[in-house]
Parts: sequence; structure tokens; C-alpha cells
Amino acid sequence: MFDHVGLHVRDLELARRFYRAALAPLGHVQDDSGTGFGPKGSPSLWLHETKGKETAGTHLAFRAASRAAVERFYRAGLEAGARDNGKPGVRADYSPTYFAAFLIDPDGNNIEAVCLSEG
Repeated sequence: MFDHVGLHVRDLELARRFYRAALAPLGHVQDDSGTGFGPKGSPSLWLHETKGKETAGTHLAFRAASRAAVERFYRAGLEAGARDNGKPGVRADYSPTYFAAFLIDPDGNNIEAVCLSEG
């Protein structure tokens, strides 16, 4: 659906640590520039530092290959400093197979990992 997304962050190094940890279980890596994340060689999430400015909360959902990857995303994100915004589980109000977890990143963004299959 999208080509890339840019997030404004207050502390670039803190944001890098969070996204490196939380996105690794989903198969995403940090690119050589240090500000892009995504599949190897194809970053689609870009971090932009805005020192001294407030950031507006954004919602991003990352597709996960399995429910286990969603659970690893959640644990890794919490260990990297995120806040819980919804433990891993089925969200039947979205669909019977919608398995997701939600975290609030260090800048107040709502970050989700979702697996749409039953496995």
C-alpha cells in the first residue's frame, strides 16, 4: 500500500535502538544510513530527528509472518523501552484471524505487528 513512511523522533539513537530490537523478529534490518529500516536492501521506514519539537502520534502496522513473530516483536519492543498498548492476541472484532500486538514507541507512536493467518 505504501512505498515508505517517515517518522519524526526526538532522540534518534533511542529510536534506532527501539526499532532495531522490535523489527528484528519481523525480518527487518537497519540500513547502512542508520535511519532506514525494512527488508534487507529495501528500507521503507525512515526516522527523522526533530530535536526540541513534539512529535504527533502515528499508527504503523507491520506485517508478521507468524503469530510467534508477533510475540517476539512485543517482547523485544518492551525490552527496548516501549510501553504496552495491547498484548499479543486475536482481535476478533477486526477478523477471526487478526493476531496482533501493540506498543507505544519512545516518541508516543502506536506500533503494531499483525499476522493475518491462523498459524
